[in-house]
Amino acid sequence: MTAGRARAAGPAADGGVGDWEHFAHGADIGVRGRGATPAQAFEQAALALTAVVTDPARVKAVDAVSIRCRAPDLEMLLYEWLNGLVFQMATQRMLFAAFAVRIAGEELEAQASGEAVDVERHAPAVEVKGATLTELAVRQDPDGRWRAQCVLDV
Repeated sequence: MTAGRARAAGPAADGGVGDWEHFAHGADIGVRGRGATPAQAFEQAALALTAVVTDPARVKAVDAVSIRCRAPDLEMLLYEWLNGLVFQMATQRMLFAAFAVRIAGEELEAQASGEAVDVERHAPAVEVKGATLTELAVRQDPDGRWRAQCVLDV
C-alpha cells in the first residue's frame, strides 16, 4: 500500500541489513521497520514515516535535530520516537532522511538529519498527524531481525 508518491518498501538508508515498508490500514497507513537491532528497526520505521510524506531520496541530510524520549518498554518507546519525529517535522517544518538511534534500557537518544520542506522538490503527499497505538509492536522475528511497527494517523 502506498500513500501519494511514497514507495511501498525500501532498503536500509545506509545499505545495511535493515529495510522498511508500508502496510494497509483503512484510511491510515502502517509503517514497519526491520533491522538487526531494535535501534536499527526504529531507524527504518522513521524512514518509512518520511516515505509516507515524500520519497526519502529527495531529502538531503543537511541539518540535524536531537530527540530524546523515555518509555517503560520498546513498544511505547517506538510510539514516543515516531511522535517526537512528527513533532519536529511540524514545528521545524522539516523532513528527515537519516537517523542515528541509540537505545539504552528505557531511554532513546537519536539524531534525525534532514532539511526544510521544499514543496516543489519534496511534493509532500500527506501530513502525518501522529503515531498511534494501533498495531504497535516491537519484536524479534524468527530470523533474528527486529521489527518495529505501528499505524500512523494521516
